[in-house]
Amino acid sequence: MNIEFIKGIIPPIVAPITEDERVNEKSLREHVEFMISGGISGILACGSNSEFYMMEEDEMETTVKTIIDQVKGRLPVYMGIGTIRTKTCIRIAHMAQKLGVQGISILQPMFIKPTDDELAAHFRTIAASVPNLPVLLYNNPRVGYAIPPGLVEELAHSVDNIVGIKDSSGDLTQTMEFIRRNRDIDFKVFAGKDTLIYPSLAVGAAGAVTSTSNYVPELVYSIYKHFLAGDHNAALEAQYKLYPIRLAADKSSFPVATKDYANIVGRKVGAPYLPNKCSPPAQVENLRQELIKAQLL
Repeated sequence: MNIEFIKGIIPPIVAPITEDERVNEKSLREHVEFMISGGISGILACGSNSEFYMMEEDEMETTVKTIIDQVKGRLPVYMGIGTIRTKTCIRIAHMAQKLGVQGISILQPMFIKPTDDELAAHFRTIAASVPNLPVLLYNNPRVGYAIPPGLVEELAHSVDNIVGIKDSSGDLTQTMEFIRRNRDIDFKVFAGKDTLIYPSLAVGAAGAVTSTSNYVPELVYSIYKHFLAGDHNAALEAQYKLYPIRLAADKSSFPVATKDYANIVGRKVGAPYLPNKCSPPAQVENLRQELIKAQLL
């Protein structure tokens, strides 16, 4: 299986919606172009910053179909899967394959807390349903627990199409464990915390899945670009420039600030799905000021 293309800066694209919460295809297409012009390496649809947990399956389908049509093969498109029931995840994986994505990302099930055996069976069963499609695991402790490094190692070495993981733990030790345990195979580990792009690359990560690429893609990509070129000072300076911008987002409810920032830079992606709302005016102004301080607005 060719997985050489799985690398770089991959934004979990926000889901532009209309006032009546329909997929805004025009804004979505424009947003795809905005990020591609900023140098991104791929697009993840239906991720956490895409508010996948709010979407009906037909909305997911429309979103992914629109992105693939707009991208026209210029870079890989991935689809996130985060529902709880294994059977539902399989159905969405089949949809992703039919639509023509280059890979899928699977979040550990929310609300329940499965045993390692149950979690392994969940991932194995979904991966087996699309054996020719690369699968990235998605470790996000926001669901209430983490995917153990030992379990990731077991799956990486025994399931042919489980080829990588996005780690949103914010714990560099954990990210390094995912890398260390799988150094003997071509296993793609991605940083899932925008403040840890540079250090993750420095310890062997293949790239990063970055919400900030939705509004400052050139800055985010520059971290990766400078790192690949061997200019570590420039990569680190770009990382530090991104820091206050990303940290300011934590004053909003998740993942509202990603859309707020995108709207501030003129992307017209609309409001979040209810019950989330746009950040209060004072916080939106705070976000705006961070972009101004960084000379990005």
